[in-house]
Amino acid sequence: MSRPAEGGGPLHTAEPLLGPGAPAPELSVDVPVPSSTGDDGLSGATARGAGLTLAGQAARILVQFASVVVLARMLSPRDYGLLAIGLVVVGIGEVFRDLGLSTAALRVPALSRRQRDGLFWLNTAAGLVVAAAAVCTAAPIATAFSEPELEPVIRALAGTFVLNGLAAQYRAGLSRQLRFGAVAAADVAAQLVSFAVAVTAAGMGAAYWALVVQQLTQAAIGLVLVVALARWLPGRPRRGAGLRPLLRFGSGVTGTQVVYYLGSNLDNLSLGLWAGPAALGVYNRGYQLLMTPLNQLRSPGTTLAVPVLSRLEREPLRFDEYLVRGQLALGYTLVTGLALVAGAAGPVVDLVLGDRWHAVAPVLALLAVAGSAQTLAYVGLWVYLTRGLSAALLRYHLVTLVLSAGCIAAGSPFGVLGVAAGYAAAALLEWPLSLWWLSRVTEVPLRALQLGAARITACAAAAGGACHAVTQLAGGWPSVARIVAGGLAGLAVYGLAAALPAVRHDLCGVLALGGRMVARGR
Repeated sequence: MSRPAEGGGPLHTAEPLLGPGAPAPELSVDVPVPSSTGDDGLSGATARGAGLTLAGQAARILVQFASVVVLARMLSPRDYGLLAIGLVVVGIGEVFRDLGLSTAALRVPALSRRQRDGLFWLNTAAGLVVAAAAVCTAAPIATAFSEPELEPVIRALAGTFVLNGLAAQYRAGLSRQLRFGAVAAADVAAQLVSFAVAVTAAGMGAAYWALVVQQLTQAAIGLVLVVALARWLPGRPRRGAGLRPLLRFGSGVTGTQVVYYLGSNLDNLSLGLWAGPAALGVYNRGYQLLMTPLNQLRSPGTTLAVPVLSRLEREPLRFDEYLVRGQLALGYTLVTGLALVAGAAGPVVDLVLGDRWHAVAPVLALLAVAGSAQTLAYVGLWVYLTRGLSAALLRYHLVTLVLSAGCIAAGSPFGVLGVAAGYAAAALLEWPLSLWWLSRVTEVPLRALQLGAARITACAAAAGGACHAVTQLAGGWPSVARIVAGGLAGLAVYGLAAALPAVRHDLCGVLALGGRMVARGR
């Protein structure tokens, strides 16, 4: 659940390729997953999947970073602001387009052919309906934002609903079979092609249309690749396919996603309505520079963790162990990196975006704080989805929606920086609330998660503070030198923290997990 981004072999089953209307016996379409009782079973599959997923996400982040660096020098803040408004409006439709069925398909232990076919046609139909709704409402939305250029932008972006609707169950199927390498390869290839198309269009003077074309190209190439990798064609929809439990779960997820989406995009909506596209473009560059790569690293963790944790439901001790390890792995890597980015925000913006984007630096630092709090709470989402607690998750997000609205409203009078501060304040308040709320509805290793987060936060804060102090002292140096000096200072402090027994134990566990990913991925 995140904002929309701006920016193989045959199936390992005995199943024949299905054409439309072909008879489909009620057989499982899942890849057999080894038993969770042995080290070479589920642990090996998990480690391989995690390693391939992280490798793919690293490649995607590199492409995203190149896109930010190159296109920021070719396009204006207004261009980015127009696209950002369009994506916020269109993004709510993407939640309804999915209907929560991708998550439902990942969660169930077994999925019949008829169920898979039915899910495909439901996602496709939803994509067409939502696309038509976007086309019809484009004009009044553009009027509400006082931006006539938004009308054709929203109508063009509506095409992504159809493309993503067609691709949804292909992607879910590849993930169910733990073919994370195939999914990652398709994502990277689609992003590379769309980046090249956007740069070409921007060079020809297309302005914000270069960004719109980038979105459409990425969705189209992604669809073609996942269809080719899956080597599966859906049969015709049939009655009695057993879709009702999946739809019931998906409806709960959809409601939660709508609330979550609104809460996580109040900052963009506020700036788009009251400050205009140029101010939103500044905020958007900070968000895209930091939060989009962060989401690309965190989101696949859900794709990996939900099917794995679902298989560990009857083993509470192993379930808790995976959950705590997941938080430590995210925290000691991503949160530490975010702390260093916050400490060196000024030179990072100067180096990556150029001199005309100075206003992004404080926004970037505040978003790094928000991202750290969100990352520490991220494992809670895995529990909600694994245990089917969509109703409890919806209630929680309704509460946080009110909290986010209050914080962002309080910051809105102070412009871009005030909205960023409100967004960060809401994230900091939501993290302890999220664990408390989760512990009320299900069993979780609450104390272990709290203590782990406290150690992660202390180490990251010390490293980030040291990084900031050194970059400020080296104010007259070139940007690259300031970043290197600040990063080395932060890592040195981090190394000293590793001498503490509890932190050293955490880090050894994370390093061991990383080593297993590499070994299993070979």
